Amino acid sequence: MRHGLMLDPFVDMNELEVSWVAEQTWHYRITFTASADRRGPGAKVDLVFEGLDTLATVTLNGEVILESDNMFVEHRVSIGELLIDETANTLKIVFEPARRRGLELVKTHPDHNFIVHQTEVSRGPVRKAQYHWGWDWGPILLTCGPWKPVRLESYVNRIEDIRVDYDLRMSQGSPTVLEATIQAHVVDPAAAVEVELFRPGELTAALRDRKKSPHGAQSWLYTSSILGMENPPLWWPRGYGPQQSCKLRLRSIASDGSTVLAEEHQTLGFRKVELIQEKDQFGKSFYFRINGVDVFCGGSCWIPADSFLPRISPQRYRDWIELLAEGNQNMVRVWGGGIYESDAFYTACDELGILVWQDFMFACASYPVYPDFLSSVATEARQNIRRIRHHPSVFLWCGNNEDYQLERYHLEYNFDSDKDPESWLQSTFPARYIYEHLLPNIHPGSPWGDGSSTTLKVDRTVGDIHQWDLWNGEAKPWQLLPQMGGRFVSEFGMVAYPHTDTIQRFVADPRERYAGSQTMDFHNKAVTHERRLLAYVGENFRLAWAGTGAGARGSGLDGFAHLTQVLQADALGMGYKSWRRHWGREGGARWCGGVLAWQLNDCWPVVSWAVADYYLVKKPAYYAIKRALAPLVVGVTRKFHDWTTRPADALWKRNTGHVDQRKPLTDIEFDVWVSSLRLEPVKGMLVVRFISIRTGQEVKERMEREVEVQPNGCTEVLVGYKFDWGKAAAAAPEHFVIHASLWVDGAQVSTDTSWPDPLKYLDFSDRGLEVRHVRPGLVELSAEKPVKGIVFAERQGIKLSDNGFDLVPGDEPKRVQVEDTSDELTWTFVGR
Repeated sequence: MRHGLMLDPFVDMNELEVSWVAEQTWHYRITFTASADRRGPGAKVDLVFEGLDTLATVTLNGEVILESDNMFVEHRVSIGELLIDETANTLKIVFEPARRRGLELVKTHPDHNFIVHQTEVSRGPVRKAQYHWGWDWGPILLTCGPWKPVRLESYVNRIEDIRVDYDLRMSQGSPTVLEATIQAHVVDPAAAVEVELFRPGELTAALRDRKKSPHGAQSWLYTSSILGMENPPLWWPRGYGPQQSCKLRLRSIASDGSTVLAEEHQTLGFRKVELIQEKDQFGKSFYFRINGVDVFCGGSCWIPADSFLPRISPQRYRDWIELLAEGNQNMVRVWGGGIYESDAFYTACDELGILVWQDFMFACASYPVYPDFLSSVATEARQNIRRIRHHPSVFLWCGNNEDYQLERYHLEYNFDSDKDPESWLQSTFPARYIYEHLLPNIHPGSPWGDGSSTTLKVDRTVGDIHQWDLWNGEAKPWQLLPQMGGRFVSEFGMVAYPHTDTIQRFVADPRERYAGSQTMDFHNKAVTHERRLLAYVGENFRLAWAGTGAGARGSGLDGFAHLTQVLQADALGMGYKSWRRHWGREGGARWCGGVLAWQLNDCWPVVSWAVADYYLVKKPAYYAIKRALAPLVVGVTRKFHDWTTRPADALWKRNTGHVDQRKPLTDIEFDVWVSSLRLEPVKGMLVVRFISIRTGQEVKERMEREVEVQPNGCTEVLVGYKFDWGKAAAAAPEHFVIHASLWVDGAQVSTDTSWPDPLKYLDFSDRGLEVRHVRPGLVELSAEKPVKGIVFAERQGIKLSDNGFDLVPGDEPKRVQVEDTSDELTWTFVGR
């Protein structure tokens, strides 16, 4: 692509034009010189292959030195005897097509019950990033090549691995003493190993230890202990405390007592993590306690940020994690169909306080268990755990993503009665051996619920769930999400278009820039998206709002994209705020321990579930999550009158269209609550207003209540409160919004608005919206009547403090900070 020999598969339908790449055998070759001083007395010379994608045969000067079949494994090969001094050495890597090898392995192992329920079966036996075969958000781009660096190393001594085991001793709920043991795996002998541990600003401990034990040929383990560090600096997740760290320096020392043979550094963060699974009145809890504090986990799921992995720079990783953190999120789940991420990813999470739920790389399949495969998986797991275990952000390892598809494929699974791993190998679900035996002491899968809830047929009382009865499954209305939660919702989502500036970047032909065009459909890989997205939009909005006249907006692209974005924002906002409501509700019980949206990001420009697109341009849903995860949040919902999925008629056993459309005007009940992540009580004033959508006037006297918000939980203010028109009923009842605002020390800290459903029945003309530029970088908005879904057009180069919000008259003017490097802002709203 860089040389103009191939079309960009991210543009138009070019993905189809480059499919031939995956069918070829590819040869990579380089020549290099190796001077004699690389092989001084006692020196060794290695070639290190950090990652080969995927089926590779490596030769050096015509001799095979390595055969690799696992993308996730690093290889180190001693080559000193093969180098040609001061002349050209030739290194060649030949890559075989992954799909072809995968199909061959399926035929070779017919007894291993290959099941793949995303894309095709060839990916199952190949240890390669599974999303390269395509997914319901990603293209089929089967890459090959050295996807991580290849380097030449010479050394006389090498520190191969450092392991720090520690225990935080607790006193009255706070860690006070750290006890640590440090092991160093050193290749080739050293007289001693020197360990120095620095806490911020000072040297805490320095030890020179000669204790060693054999660890294979020419390999030793050195063990040092550091005891009794009082009041150690702690690492906290974002929002709960600082991300303090210590620096570890480890050196191997020669026999003269001063010469440093090798040196390694690690940054360590000390924290105590507990997964709390206790029986309660709702079933069995699933939440995390960190440093003695119960932590509500709100965040997103992560897929690889590009189909071409070497293009993701450390800065791009940093930009993504900063985006996550700025959105009040404190957790990211590294999904099992991608990769074990770059060190830059985990370092950014460490520094910004983002908890990492790390899947092993298995997704949506029943994987084989023949010996070579299991051996490769064991090496893969061992290497990657060792590589990233020192990162304090990594707090949970999970066996797979959605591999426990038991009912769907009639797989054998007797969790309570069959505890023999060898018998699992002979069952119709042999992959259980991987998740519950080969990879021990982990969360077996996501979703998973202690053996009783292991499929997408979720059990809301135990474990984590993927809630896909929104969009997938029964495709329920998003308004029903409050009743669809669980103990920990690790996936849920709604599809939306990206902003039109992004669409114009991947749709080159202007004639294809309309909603539902061939190219737009090609860039939406979600199954039956044509039906589902149109159904959700049609249920909630007037299709005329997408635009019907001439011009850019008349194409329907801008308007339809906007409606899908408001839909996604409403759905995700409802999920987060309503499930967070169950954190500390009902006498302090942790009914819901966390919520993760599917998904944070994209690997190419596409219509998907992502809340920020491939170019890091945020959709309105990103801001809905940000508002729902603020430290102090007010929430309001009203009784939902379902106009689309009514229960079956008792006589005819079928759905009917006979419904009383007046009920949303007369049968009104609502709830108001305040959620807090603060660790101390907060006193405030709650104001609830009832505002006519038609006139902008309040239809009934407002409610004001003093509230004391309980710490780290939810405070219910109104539950099932029945709205009575009273004297206001002298005029015909009309549609109104319920607007709740929370005030602390005279300042408004949070608002929420409940609209009558469906929005398509409402008239949004003549809103009286005014957008004023107060000063450079600050915009102020006000309205004469309630406004739904105000969205500023975003693109690369613009940064907003908020977007995709509602506005009501009589409230505090809405202020939005703007960092813009280009043109003037444009905006729209529902019904404009």
